[in-house]
Amino acid sequence: MVATWITALLWLSLLVMGVGAVRRIRLWRQGRPNPVPFWTGLVSVPRRYLVDLHHVVARDPAMATTHVATAGGFVAAMVLLIGIYLLGLASSFFHVLLLMACGVMLIGARRVARRRRTPLPAHLSAGPWMRLPKSLMVFAVTFVALSILALVGVEQLPWLGVVLLVAVLCVALADLLFGMTWGGPMKHAFAGALHLAFHPRPQRFGGGRSTGLKPLDLSADRLGVEKVTDFHWNQLLGFDACVQCGRCEQACPAFAAGQPLNPKKLVQDLVVGMAGGSTADYAGSPHPGQSEQAACGAPDQPLFASLLDPETVWSCTTCRACVEACPMMIEHVDAVVDLRRHLTLVAGATAGKGPEVLCNLIATDNPNGNPPTHRHNWAVDLNLPLLPEVKQTDVLLWVGDGAFERRNQRTLRALVALLRRAGVAFAVLGNDELDCGDLARRLGDEATFQRLATANVRTLNQYQFARIVTTDPHAFHALKNEYPDFGGHYRVCHHTQLLAELLTVLAADGRLADSPLAGTALTYHDPCYLGRYNGEYDAPRQVLQALGAEIKEMDRSGYRARCCGGGGGAPVTDIPGKQRIPDMRMADVRETGAQLVVVACPQCCLMLEGVVEPRPQVRDVAELLLEVIEALPEPDTPFTGKAELA
Repeated sequence: MVATWITALLWLSLLVMGVGAVRRIRLWRQGRPNPVPFWTGLVSVPRRYLVDLHHVVARDPAMATTHVATAGGFVAAMVLLIGIYLLGLASSFFHVLLLMACGVMLIGARRVARRRRTPLPAHLSAGPWMRLPKSLMVFAVTFVALSILALVGVEQLPWLGVVLLVAVLCVALADLLFGMTWGGPMKHAFAGALHLAFHPRPQRFGGGRSTGLKPLDLSADRLGVEKVTDFHWNQLLGFDACVQCGRCEQACPAFAAGQPLNPKKLVQDLVVGMAGGSTADYAGSPHPGQSEQAACGAPDQPLFASLLDPETVWSCTTCRACVEACPMMIEHVDAVVDLRRHLTLVAGATAGKGPEVLCNLIATDNPNGNPPTHRHNWAVDLNLPLLPEVKQTDVLLWVGDGAFERRNQRTLRALVALLRRAGVAFAVLGNDELDCGDLARRLGDEATFQRLATANVRTLNQYQFARIVTTDPHAFHALKNEYPDFGGHYRVCHHTQLLAELLTVLAADGRLADSPLAGTALTYHDPCYLGRYNGEYDAPRQVLQALGAEIKEMDRSGYRARCCGGGGGAPVTDIPGKQRIPDMRMADVRETGAQLVVVACPQCCLMLEGVVEPRPQVRDVAELLLEVIEALPEPDTPFTGKAELA
């Protein structure tokens, strides 16, 4: 009798799940079409789940073991339940396996319950999530008991026992199985698996990297995202996969600064807009800057009229800390830029000084409105080779908009001196170089970005060079990862990568062993667009280690590094918060005890030097390397050859 009831409950659960799955898929399909490799995506799910997703989860060892025990035990238990009760594989062997699977699941459920003890950590969502551990434990305990009864030969229970068993199982199955497709904490399991299969950026899996924004069709009827249905369908699927773990919230510099952006809340607002409902249904961390009055959403309503405050999306620095931290691999930054594209291109509502900056880019091809001919004034005494004159070179030095800033001109001059010391053949574009377009694109002005990118590609394709080198990680990223969409396929290097390669030339005589920096404590700040966007963490550190310095890493370094606050147009939109992001980053520097913070980005340099003194000194990697070399005695036989670049 017990087996009959369980069989009936499982069939009913699968039927209800199927109906819910059809309903859920219809919600996602409200979005715009986006072709995906269907079968290839489905087949890749196990590897993407077990390798790529778990690689992110494993950064928190305690949570990783909890996840393996809970999810692994539940999946194994469901497979065995289907085998035993639906396929008739009711042997002692399978009951023993079911007992083991539910036992492991119970261990995981207890750890989940401990994680959600009161007081609940601020980044974890409350509401339905608080009953999830109980549902998991009820499910596991029930089938542990049933497995034991089956193993000892008890096949009948009193009617009261059967009624209680069915009632308990209905409660557990409602949360764990029905909730996968109808909504609830377990929704992430169903949506998450399909999100891995049909991810908007499949290049992220298998050790790949995909961070460049996708071009916008400027001839389309709809530009950017005004309504939730303007997102692609698999973006909506990704939002629905959110597990509300709060890792993105903990990583977000804007949220930490008290600005009106909480990446987790943003995703949940978009889910509310997709499914209809109210933000009152959301139980999570406070959302700075947003009214406590509940807002309602519907797929056909403009998001900024119903659910979102424009300042929410203008607070984002596009640092990708949220994306890097997300175990479900949701693309928050893509959503933010899509929303900005509507505000800028359609509504004409760019925040702060955005309209002025974009007008400058249109009129003068640089954001500050400087005369384009002044881009190389910093090098008037350096007699730099011009590529339009020499036609070909080994290295094209892309100076970027840092050339207009006196502080960053020092970095450029240091790099030029190092290139000449190493015998590198290089040239600059001179007046032919335009803004790379990064700022325009992050502010949502895709039209201006595409105009600048197309013009630069047309110029670059006239000449021959082995690689482009730049001190600006934002230009590095745009030229390397976004220009290929416009016909610009180049080998692009950051200056720290080139300097790491040239160390054997610059230190061929071993002089760096006598570096005055030997033993000096310093710390290194990872630029977001060099690190998280392009995976380069080692090259700058290799240079600093060659100088003999003691690198005292900040608690948030590498892929966890806190943004300086200078990316994504944040200094332009200037959304107020409770504190400044660069001040928080300088506090991270002070915690190391280092009196020198080394940077590798013009924006990072300006933002950190903008912190009120007294504070540690700020130096670019190139400046520091040149200072050390110039402080050493001249070699007996100076290098006069030409550097052999890889």
